[in-house]
Amino acid sequence: MSFSKLVQKVKSEIAFYKGLAKDTEGASGIEYAIVAAMVAVVIAGLSSGVGTSIKTLFATITTALIPAAP
Repeated sequence: MSFSKLVQKVKSEIAFYKGLAKDTEGASGIEYAIVAAMVAVVIAGLSSGVGTSIKTLFATITTALIPAAP
C-alpha cells in the first residue's frame, strides 16, 4: 500500500470515528476508546520504528502486570 493511499485510509477512518463519537446511541465511551486504541496499534504496526516502540511498551506493561514469584 502506498503512503498516499495509507494517508487517505487513515483520514477516512478518522472521519468515521468522529461521526461515531457524535452518535449518542449504542456503545459507551470505553468501547470507543478500545476501538481507537486498536486502530492506533494497527497504524503503529505499519511503520516499523513506531511498531518497535509499541511492542516494547506493551512488553513493559505485560511484565509489570505479571506478579513476581514468591
